[in-house]
Amino acid sequence: MQQLPRKVSGKNPAKFLLLMAALLVSLKGMAQELGDHQYTSAAIQRGLRIYSRECALCHGPTGDLVSGIDLARGQFRNAASDDDLRSAIIEGRAQGQMPAFALQEEELNGVIAYIRAGFDPEGVAVRIGDAEQGQVLFNGKGECASCHRINGQGPRLAPDLSAIGIQRTPAVLQLNLLNPAAAILPINRPLRVVTRDEEIIIGRRLNEDTYTVQLIDSDERLRSLQKSELLSYEISDQPSKSATTLDANEVADLVAYLLTLKGEA
Repeated sequence: MQQLPRKVSGKNPAKFLLLMAALLVSLKGMAQELGDHQYTSAAIQRGLRIYSRECALCHGPTGDLVSGIDLARGQFRNAASDDDLRSAIIEGRAQGQMPAFALQEEELNGVIAYIRAGFDPEGVAVRIGDAEQGQVLFNGKGECASCHRINGQGPRLAPDLSAIGIQRTPAVLQLNLLNPAAAILPINRPLRVVTRDEEIIIGRRLNEDTYTVQLIDSDERLRSLQKSELLSYEISDQPSKSATTLDANEVADLVAYLLTLKGEA
């Protein structure tokens, strides 16, 4: 077994143990930032400091000083995923107009976390993965395409996602995947209706007023019902879908794909 150098372990073992403990805490924090679905608050705060020191001169304090780019709103020229942003920062872009930055890994993670938090030091920064992989997951393992419709293609059992990328933030999209019950909008809650003819209708509510309710039933038929003709009308507190079983990287990829859906045919 390889022994530690005497001048480190023998001269001041207490100091050495403190250094090792600090290193382990640092590595644990970095692992959390890279492995969880979102960056830590510490990473966002660190990113604010690094951005103010290294980036604000060109991009401005709100991230919109460069034409065609708005960092706080997630508008980039040639970047989508977190890995794209990492490459842009460490390699530079625009033939040197944006220089390369030699940042440490935790500094780099911090800047990306701050950008993903929308420049809000108290916000939530969601990791964004690879949109192409996310599309594969949407149509395959994630089983999203079995319920959702995009640009005229797919079923109507769940809300249309054609423009979800401009309707929801990354944090809300992630919450819909991880905890659907906490994120579902009231209008999208499943319902169960029994008519005076004893017809049982299970569906998704589209619209409702004092006297009527419009819904998509389980056979994807648009129904408009008079409330006076109903024996019972129950709105579920639970969503029709359960939390995703995708891992952290897959969730990041799926969120990335959903952000590309902006209502374009």
